[in-house]
Amino acid sequence: MILVTGGTGLVGSHLLYSLTKENDTIKAIYRSEEKLEKVKNVFSFYTDDFLALFNKIQWIKADITDVPSLYNVFDVSITHVYHCAAIVSFDRKDYYKMRKTNIEGTANIVNFCIEYNIKKLCHVSSIATLGDAIGGKMVSEENEWNDQEANHGYAITKYGAEMEVWRASQENVDMVIVNPGVILGAGFFNEGSGKMFTQVYNGFKFYTEGVTGFVGVGDVVKTMISLMKSDTKNERFVLVSENKSFKDILCLIADAFNKKQPSIKIGGFITAVFWRLAWLLSKITGKEPLLTKNSAKSAHQKEFYTSEKIEKQLHFDFEKMDTVIKGICNDYSLS
Repeated sequence: MILVTGGTGLVGSHLLYSLTKENDTIKAIYRSEEKLEKVKNVFSFYTDDFLALFNKIQWIKADITDVPSLYNVFDVSITHVYHCAAIVSFDRKDYYKMRKTNIEGTANIVNFCIEYNIKKLCHVSSIATLGDAIGGKMVSEENEWNDQEANHGYAITKYGAEMEVWRASQENVDMVIVNPGVILGAGFFNEGSGKMFTQVYNGFKFYTEGVTGFVGVGDVVKTMISLMKSDTKNERFVLVSENKSFKDILCLIADAFNKKQPSIKIGGFITAVFWRLAWLLSKITGKEPLLTKNSAKSAHQKEFYTSEKIEKQLHFDFEKMDTVIKGICNDYSLS
C-alpha cells in the first residue's frame, strides 16, 4: 500500500489523483476536514467522477510532528511513502515552526519508514536546497549546499529535511528526492504560487525581472511516480521545465486570462521599502505580511536551473509553461 503525507497540499492532492487511478486503496494524512474539500476540488478539475476516486483514499487524521499519531498511520501493509508535507514560508517568524515540521517531521517519517521496512521513500524538496551556479553554468544536482547566513529559513529547513532522507538510505530504505522549481498548479489560488493567478485576474499591474525555474505540478507528479516505479534509488533530481522571469510568467497568465499584462516595473529599492512597510503592517494587524525580506530578494535574483539528469534518465519531456499556465487559468475559471 502507498502512503502520502501532505496529501491536502498542492503536490499531494494532484499526486493522489494520479495514484487513485492506478491503485484500489491509498492512505493519506490530513489535519482538517476543510482541507479535504480542497482535494475534492482538485480532483474535480480532472474528472466528473471525482468522488469515486476520492473515496479510494483512506484518510487518517495525524500530524507528522506528533509521533503517537503516526502509529495510527503506519502498519506492515505500507510499502511506499510519498513525503510531500512541509511548511513553505519566507517569513522569519515562521522559522522555528518550519524547523519543527520540515526537519523534525521528516525525521519522524524517516524513522517510521525504517521501523516498518518501507521499500521506497520519495521526498519532495526544493531547488532552494541547491548551491549557487559556478562558472556561469546552470544549477544542477551537483551544486552542493552552501552553508551561509544569506540562506533563508525555508531553504535551511528543507536542506535539513534532505539530510534526514539521506539517513534513510543508510538504513536500508531506498529513497529518491525531487527538487522542483516554483510549482504552478490549480486548486490553491489563495496561497503560494497560486496567488499570482488571482492577482493577475484581479488586475495586478506590477512585475519584477528576477528569473528562476518553474514547473507544472503535473510534471512533478509524473516524475515522482516514475521514479518510485523505477530501479533508481538514493539520488536526487532537479525538476524545472523552463527558466523564466516573473514578468514572463505574469504576462503569460494575463494573456491566458485575456487581461492586461503587468506594466509597472518594480526595482530593488521599491521592494526594499515595501517589505519593511508590510512587516510593520503585519505587526499592527497580526496578519501575514504580503512581502517579506526574503521574498523581496528572491523577486530580483536571477538563477538558472537544468533538469538534464531527469530528462535523460526517464526520457522525460517537460510541458512548456505557456501550456501549463493556460490549463491552470482554465481551471481557475471553473473553480
